[in-house]
Amino acid sequence: MTDEALVDRMALPRPDVTASDAEEILLAHYSLSGTLTELGSQQDRNYRVDSDRGRYVLKICHAAYEIRELEAQNAAIHHLKSRQDAPRVPQVIRSNEGREIVVLTVRGQGYQVRLLEYLEGQGLTELTYLAPASVAALGALCARLAQALADFDHPGLDRSLQWDLRRAGPVAVQLLSVITDSAARDRIAKTMVMAIRRIQPLAPSLRLQAVHHDVTGDNVVGHRDARGHTIPDGVIDFGDIIRGWLVGDLAVTCASLLHQADGDPFHILPAVTAYQAIYPLTGEELKALWPLTVARAVILVASSEQQISVDPDNDYVRVNLEHERAIFDTAMSVPFELMEAAILRAAGANVAAPEASGWLPLLPDIDPARIAYVDLGVRSPHFSAGNWLNADMDWRLLARVATENGTAATRYGEYRLSRAGTAKGQATYALHVDICLAAGSAIAAPFGGRIGWKDQHLTLASGSMTLHLDGLDLSVEDGAAIAAGDPLGTVIGEASSLGGLRVQLCSVAGLEPPLFSTPRAAAAWSVLCPSPSLLLSPQADAPEPDTAELFARRRAHLARPQKNYYAAPPQIERGWKEHLFDVEGRAYLDMVNNVTILGHGHPRFAAAIHAQWLRLNTNSRFHYAAITEFSERLAALSPDGLDAVFLVNSGSEANDLALRLAQAHSGARNMLCLLEAYHGWSAASDAVSTSIADNPQAPTTRPDWVHTVVSPNTYRGDFRGPDTAADYLGMATPVLEAIDAAGEGLAGFICESVYGNAGGIPLPDGYLREIYAQVRARGGLCIADEVQVGYARLGHYFWGFEQQGVVPDIITIAKGMGNGHPLGAVITTREIAQSLEKEGTFFSSTGGSPVSCTAGMTVLDIMAEEKLQENARTVGDHLKARLAALIDRHPIAGAVHGMGLYLGLEFVRDRTTLEPATEETAAICDRLLELGVIMQPTGDHQNVLKIKPPLCISIESADFFADVLEKVLEEGWSQH
Repeated sequence: MTDEALVDRMALPRPDVTASDAEEILLAHYSLSGTLTELGSQQDRNYRVDSDRGRYVLKICHAAYEIRELEAQNAAIHHLKSRQDAPRVPQVIRSNEGREIVVLTVRGQGYQVRLLEYLEGQGLTELTYLAPASVAALGALCARLAQALADFDHPGLDRSLQWDLRRAGPVAVQLLSVITDSAARDRIAKTMVMAIRRIQPLAPSLRLQAVHHDVTGDNVVGHRDARGHTIPDGVIDFGDIIRGWLVGDLAVTCASLLHQADGDPFHILPAVTAYQAIYPLTGEELKALWPLTVARAVILVASSEQQISVDPDNDYVRVNLEHERAIFDTAMSVPFELMEAAILRAAGANVAAPEASGWLPLLPDIDPARIAYVDLGVRSPHFSAGNWLNADMDWRLLARVATENGTAATRYGEYRLSRAGTAKGQATYALHVDICLAAGSAIAAPFGGRIGWKDQHLTLASGSMTLHLDGLDLSVEDGAAIAAGDPLGTVIGEASSLGGLRVQLCSVAGLEPPLFSTPRAAAAWSVLCPSPSLLLSPQADAPEPDTAELFARRRAHLARPQKNYYAAPPQIERGWKEHLFDVEGRAYLDMVNNVTILGHGHPRFAAAIHAQWLRLNTNSRFHYAAITEFSERLAALSPDGLDAVFLVNSGSEANDLALRLAQAHSGARNMLCLLEAYHGWSAASDAVSTSIADNPQAPTTRPDWVHTVVSPNTYRGDFRGPDTAADYLGMATPVLEAIDAAGEGLAGFICESVYGNAGGIPLPDGYLREIYAQVRARGGLCIADEVQVGYARLGHYFWGFEQQGVVPDIITIAKGMGNGHPLGAVITTREIAQSLEKEGTFFSSTGGSPVSCTAGMTVLDIMAEEKLQENARTVGDHLKARLAALIDRHPIAGAVHGMGLYLGLEFVRDRTTLEPATEETAAICDRLLELGVIMQPTGDHQNVLKIKPPLCISIESADFFADVLEKVLEEGWSQH
C-alpha cells in the first residue's frame, strides 16, 4: 500500500451502516436475527447480536482494507484456536454461502463483513482502578499471545497500518497536520521526536514477528480470581495484527495501562515482569520499550484528534480521547532514562554500577572515617512525640551532631520520617547526602569536567556523571574545564561556624534530579542518581529495609495460628496519634486500633510508665499505692454497688474470670451466650465465643454447658429494626426453658453491650433489660463484655450498657484501658467477688502490677484532660454522617452501624437479600491500604468495615478516611 493510500484510509469515518442495515445483512447472509447493540470502534462499525442461537459480533469494515488483511485476522484466530497454551479467542462464523468474509454494498458503498462469536468475560477499560494482579495478568496474556503467534505467517501481515510503531514518526506527522491547537501540536511533536531519537539506534536489533498489536483493555476479557481481581484470559479483536516489532506489542499494552495508572507510569511494571517471565525480551528491546510506549501514546492522542475532525459524532472516540490525553500526560511525566532503568529492573536485567575508579576525595582535608552519619529514618532514636514534624528538624539534628563531632552527614537511600505522609506518592527516599561541617572547608573536584553555575547551584559534568553541589563559595568560573583534584571552592559560612554542603550525583546530563524519590521509584532513581558514598564512605548508605526477609522469618518461627493483617503487610515501626508509619516513611491512618485508645506514641503515657519502671514493678501481692488508687478509680467509674475490682492482663482473662465468678456465685455451670459473638481465646472465653469468622466450627463444637441464643442482629437477623426485642427474646425462651427442664440451673449470661463483633450494631431497645431479668430470675449473673465497645469509645456513653439502661452484675474491660499495655479488669459486687474464695484465692502475676496500674491511671488522666470521650462523640457523629451519605451513592454500602468511634459499614451485593459482599470487602480493605488507610473486615460474613480508631482522631483524619473510601467505591477496588 502506498503512503497516499494509507493517508486516505486514516481519514475514513466509520461505515455508514445503521442497525436496520445490519439486521438485513444478518438475515440475508447468516439467517440470524436478534437484538443489536452498537459497540465502539475507531474506524469499523461493530454490533453485538443477541439471538436465540447465541451472542455474536457483526464487524463491518471499509472496502479500502485489502481482503487479505481480514483473511490474516481470521487465519490468526484459527491458528490460536489450535494452540492449547494460547488465550481464548472467538470463533469465526461462516455465512450461509460458507464464506468467512462477505463483500457487499450499502447505499453504493462497498464493505466487508464478518461475524464472530461474542467472547464472554469482564472487560478492563471500564475499570478506573486496575489492581497489580490484573496488570500482571495483562502482561502475561500479551506474552502468551505473542509466543503463540511466533510461528504464524500470512501475506496479510505485511500491511500499512497507522498503528504500526515502525511507522510512528511519519504517521504522527500526518496526524498532527489536522490538530489546530498549536501548543498541543508542538508538545506532541516534540515528544515524538524525543521518542524516535531513542528508538532509531535500537531499531536494527528489534525482532519482527506476527503481533496482535492491540492487547489493551478494550480488546481483552477475563474472569475474576478469588480476591476479585479481573484476570484477562481472552482476546476479542484482531484488527491491528501485523508483522511488527515484538516489543512494540508490549508497548501497546503498556500505553493502554497508563489510562488506569492514576498518573503513575510505574503502574505498568507488573506487566513487564510478567511478560519477561514468559517470553523474554532482549536488552535492546527492553531499552526500546518505554520510547515505543511514548510513541504509542502520541499516535493514540493524535489519531483521536484526527478522527474527531472527520467523524465528530463518534462518541467512542470522543470518550477515548480523554483517556488518551491522560495516557500521554502520564507518559511524559518522567524522564525516559528513569523508565528505562525501572523497566530493566522489573525485567530482572543487570544495571551496571557507575565506574568510580580514579575518583579523588571531595573533602580533601576531612578524614571520611571521622564523619558521623545521623539516622533520620523511621526507627531513629532521635525522633519522638512528633518532633520530626518541626520545621528543619533534620537539619537541627545534623547540626547538633556536627557540633559534638566536627562533621556530620545524612545518609543516602534513607526513607526520611520527616517527609512521611499518607499519600501513595510521598517522596521519602533520599537521593542525596547533606553534610554539616566547618565553614570554609575545602571542596575539590573528584573527577575532571566542566563547571556549571546557576542560582548558587554547582554542577561538574563529565562524560558519564554529573556532580551536583549546593552550599559553596565558588572559586572557579562558570563554564571552566577543570581536572580531578582541582579546588571547587569552600563551604559557605562565617569563621568558626558550621556550614552545609549538599551532595548529589546524576548520570543523566542536563537533568536536575529530585532530592527525594517515592519508594516505588527509588530503585530506578538510584540507578540515575548513584550514592555519594562513592565520594565519601560506605557508611553514607542507609541500610535497606529487609521487610520481605523479616516477614519470612516471622512466618518460620511464629506459631501459624497467630495471623497477621494483609498477605504482604507493610513493616510498621512507628506510631503517632492516629497514624502508623512503615519503614519506607509511608504514613497510614489507623482506623482499626482500639487498643491504643489515646493514640500512638503518647509522650506523657510513655513517660509515666518509664518512671514507674525505674521505681518499682512487682506483682499485686505486694502493697503499693498504685493498685489501691487505680482500683478506686475504676470502682468510681462503675455503677453503684460494683466496687470490687480484679486486675488481669487481657480481655480473654477478664471474660474467663467473669465466667468463673458467675459459676462460683450461682453454683451452676450453664452459661447463656449469643451466636456470632467473640469473647476471647482462653478455654472458657473461647467456649462462649461463637463467631464462625474466628472459628468455623464454633456453633457445633461448644461444650455442653454453653447454650446459645440467636443474636439480635437488627440489620440482617431473623427480625429487623429497633423494635424487635420481643421477637428475639421469644427465640431465647425455648433455650431457657430447656435449661430449666434439665434442672441444672443457670450460671449467667454474657454478651457485648453493643454488638461489636458485627460492627457495632446496637441491640434492640429493651433487649438487655428483659433478658437480664430472665437470667436473674433463674439465679444467674449478667456479664457485660465491654472489652471492645466500652471505656468512652461510644462517645455518647462511657459504658455500652448505659445505652440499654441496665446495670450488669459483672463488667469486663481491657484493650484501650491500657493503651496497648497488657491490662484488663473485672468489676463486680463485693458479694460476687467473694464467691470465688470457694475455689481458692485469685492471683495474676502482672495483672495490677505497679506499671500496669500506672498505665491505667495515666490513660484515665489523659482521657479526661484531652476530652477524648467528647472527641469520640463529635468526630464519631461526623464520620457516621459521612459514611451514611455513601449509602445514597453506592449500592454496595448497605448500612452504617454503631455510634461514636465504634462504627461498622456493612457491604452487601443486594439490599433486599442482604447477600454479604465478603470478597468485595476484603478487596476494598486491600485497596484502602494502598491509599494509606489500615482497615479490616469483621462479622461472621467478613463484610463489615470495623471502624474503631484511636479516640484522638481528628475531624481531618476522619474526612480523609471518608474521602479515600469514597474514592475506592467510585473508582473500584478490584472488581465491580
